Amino acid sequence: MRLTERGLPVLERRLRGTRFLSQQVRSALNSPESTGIGCWSLNPYVGCEFGCSYCYARFAHRYLLERARDAGRVSAKEFGELRGRGGFEGFERHIFVKDRSAVLAALERDLPRVVSRYQRGEHHPVLIGTATDPYQPAERRFGITRAVLERLARLPPLHLALITKSPVVTRDAELLARLGQRHQLTVHISLISTSRRLIRWFEARSPMPHARLRALRKLTEAGVNAGLLVAPILPGITDGEQHLRRVLAAARRHGARFAHPSPLRMYRAVRPVFLPVVERQFPRLMSRYQAAYRRAEDAPRAYSRALQARFARLAAEVGLPTDDRFGYSSDVSRSPEQLALWEPAPS
Repeated sequence: MRLTERGLPVLERRLRGTRFLSQQVRSALNSPESTGIGCWSLNPYVGCEFGCSYCYARFAHRYLLERARDAGRVSAKEFGELRGRGGFEGFERHIFVKDRSAVLAALERDLPRVVSRYQRGEHHPVLIGTATDPYQPAERRFGITRAVLERLARLPPLHLALITKSPVVTRDAELLARLGQRHQLTVHISLISTSRRLIRWFEARSPMPHARLRALRKLTEAGVNAGLLVAPILPGITDGEQHLRRVLAAARRHGARFAHPSPLRMYRAVRPVFLPVVERQFPRLMSRYQAAYRRAEDAPRAYSRALQARFARLAAEVGLPTDDRFGYSSDVSRSPEQLALWEPAPS
């Protein structure tokens, strides 16, 4: 283990330049009140090797670095290096790995509060992977996610959920199946398209569609309640009927138990990474994106309602529910609105 200039332990370096730095933590779970997303959240890593262009979690990496700078743990020079030349590349180049022992010790302090609130009838899901992929390649080396799951396996029944686009999740298929026998467990495999070309454009370092679909099949064959998270759906690019039907049909063939949609949210940290890809590959859509997301992070409300209705209809056609078997569902509503803001998506 080598130290950086101000003492941040460097756990490993990859040939392509990715660094993994150790992070000590005092707490592991974020409460529903602090997240604002109606769940307890847990993220074993800060940053993500996949570095998807649309990922909203870049703000979490920047926030951690700002706290480290303000506390004097990194110099101004290293702060700039860790953020990256454009202020955002560090998210996928300098990954913070939460110390496993510290995470487990924090869980011992955090979990009694979760269990107590469950006993009072507050059944907020415990969601792993809200701001990072818990099964990104680093998990093979560090095993933080597996250690967390093994600890959760000993708790009274909870609703657990996990989001990933990595086939590394199949390493823990047996453990997840055991968890599903004790808890209400939902595993979301994230996939926006079956097109390798689109994945390369928008998710340059993430697993290809066939690898994720195979992982989905392995999980469901092992008895895991797993389905597809089609998020984010990119307006004018992946929202067309033919495109969505192809993704949903592939998920159905690979054993998905459900499918959930979510339209793109254009956070401030996303714009300088995502919009250049749109400008390069879909220049005709740039003015539409700039107009639609000019004042807000969310897609226009009428568009979102129409997209949810389209997704629900197509999912029903291929035989996939839009809620999991525990009744946890996406906000699917039917609306007469049309998706008129965008041109038809390319096939």
